[in-house]
Amino acid sequence: MASPTIPRWRRALAVLRPSHRHSAFTATVLLMASVTASRLIGLVRVKYIAWLLGRSAAADAFTAAFQLPDMVSYFLVGGAASITFVTILTRYREQGREAEGERAMSAILSVMALVLGGAILVAEFAAPVYVRLLLHGFESDPAKAALCVRLTRILLPAQLCFFSGGVFGAVLLVRRVFSAQAVAPLLYNLGTILGGVFLVHTLGVSSLAIGTVAGAFCGPFLLNAIGAYRAGMRYRPVLDWSNPGLHEWIRMSIPLMLGVSLVTADNWIINYFASHVGGAIALLTYAKQVFTAPVALGQAAGAASLPFLASLFGKPDRAPFARAVNSSVSRILAFSLLLSAYMIAMALPLVDVLVRGGAFHRADSGTMALYFAIFSLSLCLWSAQAIYARAFYAAGNTVTPMVAGTVITAASIPVYWLLYRALGPRGLAVASDVGILLQTAALAILLHRRRMVSLAGLEYPEIFRALIAGLISFAALTGLRHFVHTTSRLHELAVLMAALLVWLAASLATLRLTGSSLPRQLASRFAGRA
Repeated sequence: MASPTIPRWRRALAVLRPSHRHSAFTATVLLMASVTASRLIGLVRVKYIAWLLGRSAAADAFTAAFQLPDMVSYFLVGGAASITFVTILTRYREQGREAEGERAMSAILSVMALVLGGAILVAEFAAPVYVRLLLHGFESDPAKAALCVRLTRILLPAQLCFFSGGVFGAVLLVRRVFSAQAVAPLLYNLGTILGGVFLVHTLGVSSLAIGTVAGAFCGPFLLNAIGAYRAGMRYRPVLDWSNPGLHEWIRMSIPLMLGVSLVTADNWIINYFASHVGGAIALLTYAKQVFTAPVALGQAAGAASLPFLASLFGKPDRAPFARAVNSSVSRILAFSLLLSAYMIAMALPLVDVLVRGGAFHRADSGTMALYFAIFSLSLCLWSAQAIYARAFYAAGNTVTPMVAGTVITAASIPVYWLLYRALGPRGLAVASDVGILLQTAALAILLHRRRMVSLAGLEYPEIFRALIAGLISFAALTGLRHFVHTTSRLHELAVLMAALLVWLAASLATLRLTGSSLPRQLASRFAGRA
């Protein structure tokens, strides 16, 4: 008897089941959906912080307070512990040595939690010196500097949650279980919001930092730990300095600890220069956070693809690995070019609807919208570099991308300085675009020269069709903005909805007229592979 036909809508919903065994595509869909939900809550978080703090000194202090904790994590555990751990665990699993993998996980987590905890303790005492040196502009406002120090000290312990959660999350990624990865960012963003809602009247801006730490514990750490336990992984505290898995993890992570990628350093460099202009750190951070909502889609695709790429690279025939990377990059580039057209054309109403209110005024929206539009020019680059970087990580090569990233970062600092001197804070947004262009190009060229992923394998016709569709939809949206004038945020919301329809119609029509297979491929994948 023939098996009953499963409706398409049920196949689509099956992707959301925690027990669903994912393919590379369905894992990407799930993580993109979860990241989209997380970023929506993240936008609420940005809205709440902007409503509460605006572009005040407290806003600058709070947004800058994340910098030292991020640097401690980046330089001590590589900032990407789960990436190297996924590669190691994938090999243990495919070789049938899961017990060894479990011992390696216990050794890595125990040893590095001890080391990271000691570094956090040192950073608690060093925070005033750090703020004075790397947020130099705060010296003109001692109260702002002192507040930044206090908030930094509150936020530092959250790095233990991120590191431990990253290790447990890697266990789940290797088993192709993505449900915890999907929900953890939601809880993290909610933590900041709820901390402010319930504690702001008694603790002031410190409530946001406390809520952030609580969110890091409940989301990235606790949820991944529970998921790994349910998946069968058992953590046993052990300081086994001789464990070969620990040695391999350190070997792979040292380049991540010593090198500096512009993906992370971009915010540090921007904050250093922007600290000299009151409110600039807050506005640039808000703009970057709104911008990173779609950027996170590329990051989700990279996270979902890593265990699959690691598996493909381990096979004798490397051609499927190269095709998988080029296919992912081509589609991310194509979609990002289309989305950038909408983001740039509708920057002001988008920012105004999302952020304005409370302490955040219309004039602030105009300045932030300019930064947002400039950042949006590089959307396709931020998305593509996430895939290219993980192609190296899947091959067990962390040295090359980190050396390249360090060189690019060092070469970019004069660009930030020159553009800041010439254009002020908006020059920092332009410099960010230039830097990520260099970063992405360097990774792509290095993969090509090492015969890992050929640049000739990119789907250039599809990318070009998407570029044409993006330009046409941008022109249509610009015309809409020219003829439609808004008098309130309700009108702006209506314009955004109308613009979305115009963008979809213009993009799809152009893609179909130019013979693009992108719409058909996406439709068939959602229908047939869910």
